Amino acid sequence: MTENTDAAQDRDTTDWYSGDHATFGDRLTAAREAQGLSQAQLARRLGVKLKTVQGWESDSSEPRANKLQMVAGLLNVSIRWLLTGEGDGVAEPATSEELAEGAQALLRELQAMRTQMSQLVTQIGKAEKQLRMILKETL
Repeated sequence: MTENTDAAQDRDTTDWYSGDHATFGDRLTAAREAQGLSQAQLARRLGVKLKTVQGWESDSSEPRANKLQMVAGLLNVSIRWLLTGEGDGVAEPATSEELAEGAQALLRELQAMRTQMSQLVTQIGKAEKQLRMILKETL
């Protein structure tokens, strides 16, 4: 096997958010971002100070059990996943290949939309011309 193949297999079998690869703070940050929340928004919803959430995400402190339960519920992940990386959590980040495929698909969709828009502009122009002719004849 080549080194590239070995590296690809390692990426495929690596659990991005496992205890070996991520901390509680890493998982909390990922779950918060997956929900589209800022640190300040999460702090407000939990009834804690922004500094508290920042401390959790930087692994300089940890939430008490009652807040941990609230965090898990609010972010739609399991407490076990937040603590260990095992269980129900957020999806792992996309690989560069997956991102490239998604970008190509989006580009194709945009090109198709541009073609449709161009066709609509032509149709609008023809309709406008017909309307002007009708108005010219009636006035």
